Amino acid sequence: MNMQVTNVLAPTPPRTMEETGLSMVMMRDILLKTIFRMNLELVSDISRVIALPIPVTQELIDIARSQKLLEATGTLHANSGGEMGYQLADAGKARALDALGQSEYYGAMPIPLDSYREQVKRQSIRNIQMTRHQLTSAMGHLILPDSLLDHLGPAVGSGRSILMYGPPGNGKSSISNGIRDALGDKIYVPRAIEYSGQVITVYDPIVHSAATASTDDPSALRRSSNRFDNRYVLCERPTVITGGELSLEMLDLTYNPTARTYTAPLQLKSTGGVFIVDDLGRQAEPPQKLVNRWIVPLEESKDILALQSGEKFEVPFDTLVIFSTNFHPNEIFDKAALRRIFFKIKIDGPNQENFLKIFAMVAKKKKMALDEKALVHLLKVKYPTIDNVYANYQPVFLIDQMIAICNFEGIPYQMSPELIDRAWANMFVRDEKIIH
Repeated sequence: MNMQVTNVLAPTPPRTMEETGLSMVMMRDILLKTIFRMNLELVSDISRVIALPIPVTQELIDIARSQKLLEATGTLHANSGGEMGYQLADAGKARALDALGQSEYYGAMPIPLDSYREQVKRQSIRNIQMTRHQLTSAMGHLILPDSLLDHLGPAVGSGRSILMYGPPGNGKSSISNGIRDALGDKIYVPRAIEYSGQVITVYDPIVHSAATASTDDPSALRRSSNRFDNRYVLCERPTVITGGELSLEMLDLTYNPTARTYTAPLQLKSTGGVFIVDDLGRQAEPPQKLVNRWIVPLEESKDILALQSGEKFEVPFDTLVIFSTNFHPNEIFDKAALRRIFFKIKIDGPNQENFLKIFAMVAKKKKMALDEKALVHLLKVKYPTIDNVYANYQPVFLIDQMIAICNFEGIPYQMSPELIDRAWANMFVRDEKIIH
């Protein structure tokens, strides 16, 4: 992947307070709250925490001084290049406390929602060119039929929505993760966005893996040219993976009544990346209801969120959504919902040839020698009892079981018909009536 792409997309740092797109009062209040909460004195430290360039931070400090909210401490800090220190005046402390009463948010200045929309367009998941080589490299550890990659490639490249279905244990989750790894480039994620005077935090270290941060050198006369707006964090394209725990309210803004701040819902955090709904059909809400919630965002590339006041507003929806289920789509969706999901891909178990390939690969990795008698026993005696239905998880399961038995018996790793029988007994539970 050509990393130049990332530089083209970079949001430029604001050169003036006006260029931040935020109101002076909001910025001043965040400045005062930050100084109060973090006990900061130096412009270079304040600039780093509020994520604005030093000249803009100085402009903001000068305004707060002219309003008698900040005062210079009168000491030049020798260890920091002779920087002047600042502290809150009594009026500034009172204003900071008042502002904290309205919202506990402090730290990085937010990005206005409109500016964020523009940035989302510049780094859209739909701009990605997915090649067969990228996909196979990311899936290299999986043995997949070529026909599957034929379907998967265009689906991922479209950045739309994918439904993967098929029997459990065949790597739907591994394939989802492989798709994420194949994306390979980086995007800019806002620390927080602002809408209608409300701050919504977006950057989440659990979802976003930060690449690099760039900071302003206070002693440098001019800033280096590769800098970007520090209110963003340069990250790998994000991936959110949810399973049976997914509920509809997880897709709404979260309001913290104590701090009076908002946190972005999962799908907003995954903007520019992948949102995986694993095990669809295992959630408390019926699958149809969950998919209905995604229909407008999937079709119109925008989602609608609501503030505490009930006011609704639009946010960009730029996410590759992957639904994965062990049910047949016709069992869990009506035709309208199925029509809305752009690609439907069946992930089946391997045929006997691929099963043996996977078995040999796993055995080699786990340092277990293959044994012809054991394999013949497995294929000719064991699999016919389950109609020769192979699944991708079985080689790992069987070999791990045999390793555990060998460790327990104190014998070198080996496979034999007898060990296959013991491992098989743990893979399937015999049907029998338990007397209570």
